[in-house]
Amino acid sequence: MRIIKCILLFVIAAPSVMAQQESLLIGPGDQLHVQVFDTPELEEVARVNDKGELPLIMGGSVKVVSLTPSEAAGAIEKALIDRKIMFQPRVLVSIEEYSTQSVSVTGQIAKPGSYQITTPRSVTDVLTLAGGLTDLADRHVTIERARDGSQETYFVSNDPQELAKHTKLVYPGDRILVPKTGIVYVLGDVGRPGGYPMSNNDAKLTVLQAVAMAGGTAPNAAPGGSRLIRRTSDSYENLALPLGAMQKGKKPDEQMQANDIIYVPFSYLRNAALGLTGIMASATSAAIYAK
Repeated sequence: MRIIKCILLFVIAAPSVMAQQESLLIGPGDQLHVQVFDTPELEEVARVNDKGELPLIMGGSVKVVSLTPSEAAGAIEKALIDRKIMFQPRVLVSIEEYSTQSVSVTGQIAKPGSYQITTPRSVTDVLTLAGGLTDLADRHVTIERARDGSQETYFVSNDPQELAKHTKLVYPGDRILVPKTGIVYVLGDVGRPGGYPMSNNDAKLTVLQAVAMAGGTAPNAAPGGSRLIRRTSDSYENLALPLGAMQKGKKPDEQMQANDIIYVPFSYLRNAALGLTGIMASATSAAIYAK
């Protein structure tokens, strides 16, 4: 019965250990739970000291800092064999409590800085600790893992149900980078000419959406002569934009790219048409509207 009980212990405990994400390394101050198969007298709960070593109940210590729980279990098994305590030990190590470590949040966040966490937290929890995203933040944030420097991209949806369904954990020592979203410019005879962020949702911003954000075209504007200025690898393209036909549903709406500029000419009576140089200069000095 004792053997069966131990086997059940390992079967039940194994999934929880795997769920700890083996990418997370053991650090100084972490509290570990060590279980040895069929040897309950060697079971212990202890903290990793400042030297990165775990004191063992049978005496001595094992270096476990910067190891995963499974690697730490292997190190303890080797120690048991080397000290001739057991011939074929089977050890299970789990992290019961993480030491207080910081996760840093940088970029387009209300309060950039380092925040202390003791357990894994969701990305949204950590972003909330940092005051939330700014209005100019790109919702595709980057998570840099402390273990190996690998990077993951996570979309911070503005839909609470989507956030609840698709979450990702951040671990002590990780880093979150929040980039600035792309900006598009709507200039000329519109309600509120200026720059607008492309961060409303995960969909691409379209020409009609951008014009609507800018307050729409003025009553006397000449949308039929609109231009789309688009950056290329080494220059700019000055493209005809059938905005009037789009507004009437005669032409399909078009997706915009970061740094695109829409220029809506004034009426022919108030003609103040600008060339490419003038439009570019206007975009450089344009106000950026967060919403």
